[in-house]
Amino acid sequence: MTEPTTPVPVTAHGGPVSHAIFQLARLHKLTAGQLLRRLGLHPNQELVMMRLWDVGPQKQVDLAAIMESDSATITRTVQRLERAGLVRKIPSTSDRRVTIVEPTPASLALRHEVEQVWNDLEARTLGDLSDDEQEETLRVLGRLEANLAEAFEPQRRS
Repeated sequence: MTEPTTPVPVTAHGGPVSHAIFQLARLHKLTAGQLLRRLGLHPNQELVMMRLWDVGPQKQVDLAAIMESDSATITRTVQRLERAGLVRKIPSTSDRRVTIVEPTPASLALRHEVEQVWNDLEARTLGDLSDDEQEETLRVLGRLEANLAEAFEPQRRS
């Protein structure tokens, strides 16, 4: 078993898996940020763009929901993407209170580069894991995500 690069603090010894996930998530986001910076993007902006490229124009409120983001955060993200010329905000024709966000034609040129960044991030993350290890990693991560989602869901409804 590979030892973690950051020692587990004494107060976290009761949660070594949680500490490892925290460290991994931190390093993953830092690496993603480094790769995305070359494209003029910050982490999570590419996720908004991926959603828009996949499904087309979206209500801003729906983007916030699918990204599991609060209104203020998605508003800042969309504003930054708009300033960069990657999205356009248009008022809904059926409800003036609703803003529709759509990818611009200019953003389509960035799509391939974002795909390349994600391929690079995946390669850096997986390193020399075998196909079997990759499958097992996905299986375990899926179970951990399901555990937390199940525990979190009752709180969301309250």
